[in-house]
Amino acid sequence: MRAVVTRVLSASVEIGGKTAGAIEKGFLVLLGVHEDDTEAEAKKIADKICGLRVFEDAAGKMNLAPDPAEKKLLIISQFTLFADCRSRRPGFSHAARPDKAIPLYELVISECRARGFTVETGEFGAEMFVSSVNDGPVTILLDTKEL
Repeated sequence: MRAVVTRVLSASVEIGGKTAGAIEKGFLVLLGVHEDDTEAEAKKIADKICGLRVFEDAAGKMNLAPDPAEKKLLIISQFTLFADCRSRRPGFSHAARPDKAIPLYELVISECRARGFTVETGEFGAEMFVSSVNDGPVTILLDTKEL
């Protein structure tokens, strides 16, 4: 599994001209599921997202994990994170098919909610327009093969 985690002041996703999800301060997470991923990877990446210490402490150092009471998550499915770009036209054969990807995407969401976070989402497979106001900017790439 791969996640691009961006610390944001705000983020939203629009589907069909309507806002499907919106957050204030927290993380915008673009989440890709690999064809070989299992529940173990979903739990691992959710744990890492929820504990990522990139918020500033009183000394101005990136030392604090997101506080579920103050920070929100917007999690968007993003199969293109597994693009094979060896040619000029990316291939997506290693991205999980929807029958496998949807349950794992939903497991990440439920794991984050179980930790007390408010989680907004897009719609798996929909054409979405994502907006964000990056904070920092701070953007972290997570890959369960490297965690």
